[in-house]
Amino acid sequence: MAETGTVSGPPADVVVGVGASTGVDAEEVLALVEECLREAGLPVTCVAELATVDARAAEPGVVAAARRLRVPLVAHAAGDLARVAVPHPSAAVLAAAGTPSVAEAAALLGGGVLLVPKRVSAPADGRPARATCAVARRPAGPAASRTGAGTPVTGRDGAPGTITGMDTHTPPRAAPPATPPVAPSAAAPAAVAAHDLRHHGDAEVRDGGAALVDLAVNVRADTPPAWLRERVAASLTGLAAYPDGRAARAAVAARHGLPVERVLLTAGAAEAFVLLARALRTRRPVVVHPQFTEPEAALRDAGHTVRRVLLRETDGFRLDPAAVPEDADLVVVGNPTNPTSVLHPAGVLAGLARPGRTLVVDEAFMDAVPGEREALAGRTDVPGLVVLRSLTKTWGLAGLRIGYVLAAPETVAALEKAQPLWPVSTPALVAAEACVGADALAEAERAALRVAADRAHLVAGLGRLAPHGVRVVPGAEGPFVLVRLPDATAVRARLRDRGYAVRRGDTFPGLDGEWLRLAVRDRETVDGFLSALERSLTGAGGAPAGR
Repeated sequence: MAETGTVSGPPADVVVGVGASTGVDAEEVLALVEECLREAGLPVTCVAELATVDARAAEPGVVAAARRLRVPLVAHAAGDLARVAVPHPSAAVLAAAGTPSVAEAAALLGGGVLLVPKRVSAPADGRPARATCAVARRPAGPAASRTGAGTPVTGRDGAPGTITGMDTHTPPRAAPPATPPVAPSAAAPAAVAAHDLRHHGDAEVRDGGAALVDLAVNVRADTPPAWLRERVAASLTGLAAYPDGRAARAAVAARHGLPVERVLLTAGAAEAFVLLARALRTRRPVVVHPQFTEPEAALRDAGHTVRRVLLRETDGFRLDPAAVPEDADLVVVGNPTNPTSVLHPAGVLAGLARPGRTLVVDEAFMDAVPGEREALAGRTDVPGLVVLRSLTKTWGLAGLRIGYVLAAPETVAALEKAQPLWPVSTPALVAAEACVGADALAEAERAALRVAADRAHLVAGLGRLAPHGVRVVPGAEGPFVLVRLPDATAVRARLRDRGYAVRRGDTFPGLDGEWLRLAVRDRETVDGFLSALERSLTGAGGAPAGR
């Protein structure tokens, strides 16, 4: 349940249009409003008003929803709404309400930008849908300047930005697959403003430096190993020559049993996301969240409108393939997924492939999974498949930037054209060749087994803190775990005071301020952390733990 009281946040400049049938209850309206706001990446504090047609302004469920949202309910004449051009008109709605779309017209009356087109409620008990909703950001300026502004039915009732009586932490159902995308100028600014897609774990430790024990960054501790440092150091004598990636590319291809034409070396997986966003012709990209935010950021920076499929805590953040819109021509999903640590079955992901669709699977952490179960790297039977791998996590090469793309030759060629000349440095190429050799792969497998054991120790310790409200997303398979706990923002600050850095979760779409991501560390480090976490949860004092 959301907290009550005044909530600070972005300016309230969003209008939520609502259509309703007779007898709709407030819970159905509020659940749909929450879904639409989450899809737009918007906090509740952005909502300025609920708007509807005057024939529904006295509907008790709609009135109650506005009251519990603590925003005005504004009624518009059907004739005014009928003059608004809407993207999804309905002849049935026109006949019943006098306007082709109550929700979209009410949200857009007076101008503005549509952020979320019309969505239809889906009551959990199987009853017919009785509510529709659309979200728009209105033009700059006071609400009173809006052309055709309707009649306020209710005023604000209490603190702005508060929803009572609904679970604001449950991610919504996926958008109906037949809904076309919103224009790029509509959705991108809102979502980027609401979620800091450029925030990453290194920001948690950057200021604290060596004074903090790092559980925020997912790079394996005590890396790179000495033998790898020596190989990289030896490459420095060849820096006068331009980089030659042929040997490294051939080594990666051999590691996965692929021809070299299916391999592209990149400056880390992050560069691959930028190349995909810029080089591929895509009109309806979808990103499955919560996951690494760089794919969406790269797509938005390239001018694309990004639709989100938000996985739910109640489902263990497991993917239901039916949630992915059928018309999506680019789908991005992580496996195992950062930050949830969920490992999706390879068959489920492969089943997302369609003619004309590019399926991007981010396997940056797959080498931390013993046996690389559920990996798609090396598969050539899945149409449109693009697999991304990173060598920075397991081998501690985040500062060197090295990763690679596995895809069909024509896709690799398109991405390569978007790359600058010599995109990967000579030391990074040497590291890539070294990290895919037989000895390195055996070492990575041993490290994955240690990580699994250390993760089990961490999860068991977190389980003992369940009486304090700590909940771990079950079935973690990556080198990190996702936890939900009360007042996580304050707990994170207390942990920092005690010498530990952890990753905040509220920058991931689909999560909020009650989530933290914890990197797996050795047992001694974990024991010190768990002690500090328990004291941070209970407010107990004492010297910093783990020093």
